[in-house]
Amino acid sequence: MGIVNIEEELHDQLRKASAVSCRSINAQAAFWIKIGMACEMHPTLSFNDIVTAELRAAGVAARPVRVAAA
Repeated sequence: MGIVNIEEELHDQLRKASAVSCRSINAQAAFWIKIGMACEMHPTLSFNDIVTAELRAAGVAARPVRVAAA
């Protein structure tokens, strides 16, 4: 395991995002790195496509979403 030096502003954004996502700061950083790498490797896929693929690879089964009529 290594240490990554990042700017204070990015660390602050990371801390805020981790609170919203109910992740540790390290887990949030790992998520951003993993998704960022996937985005660079697959530039034609959307964020949602990448997250969906990651969830499927982890064995998470998606359920149909029911949207209430307006």
